[in-house]
Amino acid sequence: MTSVRRWSLVLAGTALLVALPGIVAALPAPARHVPATVLLRRIQHSAGVAYSGYAESDGGLALPVTSQFGNIADLFGGHRQLRAWWRSEFDWRVDSIGFTGETDTHATDSGSWNWNYEANTATFTQYTGTPRVRLPTDADLLPPRLAQRLLSEATAAEAVGLGSRRIAGIAAAGLRIRPRDPVSTVDHLDVWAEPRTGLPLSVSVYGKGSGTSALTSKFLDVAVASPARDRTEFQVPAGATVQAVSQPDLATTIDRIGGGMPPARLAGIARNPQLPALGSVGIYGRAVTEFVAVPLPWRLAYSLRSELDPNDTYSGPGSDKVGQLTLSAGPVNLLLSSFDDPAGPWLLVGTVTQQTLVRAARELTGQAGSR
Repeated sequence: MTSVRRWSLVLAGTALLVALPGIVAALPAPARHVPATVLLRRIQHSAGVAYSGYAESDGGLALPVTSQFGNIADLFGGHRQLRAWWRSEFDWRVDSIGFTGETDTHATDSGSWNWNYEANTATFTQYTGTPRVRLPTDADLLPPRLAQRLLSEATAAEAVGLGSRRIAGIAAAGLRIRPRDPVSTVDHLDVWAEPRTGLPLSVSVYGKGSGTSALTSKFLDVAVASPARDRTEFQVPAGATVQAVSQPDLATTIDRIGGGMPPARLAGIARNPQLPALGSVGIYGRAVTEFVAVPLPWRLAYSLRSELDPNDTYSGPGSDKVGQLTLSAGPVNLLLSSFDDPAGPWLLVGTVTQQTLVRAARELTGQAGSR
């Protein structure tokens, strides 16, 4: 065999190996009919399923925030590579590679370790009770966590089966949820799950009026089995700086010490009954149609406004412009209420129409009292 012939075979073999994952994914999945209601129930009860795998998430939500909520903008507006070993709710590891580098998170029953690869810093955060509200993290973008959260309150009437599709080599069963709430800005979300356990393997969220996904998370490789214990344990890397913190994130802090309590209903939408009522942050709606009402400290509100619209100047009482600011990013709408009212400012964010947020802001700022 000539040298050229040998290299031709090598190149052909290499090309086949590179193309193999795509070929496998394109193969038709065997028909595995699972009724939509059954699959929905399995997904909703899949939190205890152990797994390990590699997933990627892509967000099209260009949220215009940088400092206080910068990580959220990165999570939902960019590309994330996620490697996960999930044994249970308090025993898992997620490695995340994003725009700013790599971070590894190891969860235990007493707290979590966060290792920043670039800074070579290991930080232990002690649990101080389960927060009622918190900011999202990289682990929340894993297909199981994302789907379990978005489908937690979905109803059988909103579910339609999609047949089968091969995801990460698994013949996954598909489910489409189309919100029935008229004020929702989400058109539908598609979830593909392992049929037997209901473990979500792929999630895509579509806003109304858009043919492209606003947020997608998908396994490229997955094993539906409990990973070895040593894969989730954390060992402090040699030479790493070690620190310990106990303070909650910004959302949890505001919820606990913000003062006051939002009403039971806003804009005709009830406060989510699955969360404890005591807290300063209000969460209204259900499933994929929700919005939050956050009472902002004045200094944080001024800073956030300057980031949201750096070219704008605040207009005080008596001016034509009342100071209210609205923005949109795909199906996510945001409203920062006027600073003129003593009951404000409020930050409202969610997957409901801007008209709904405007109505909610009017009701909030019309309340008596101040912070």
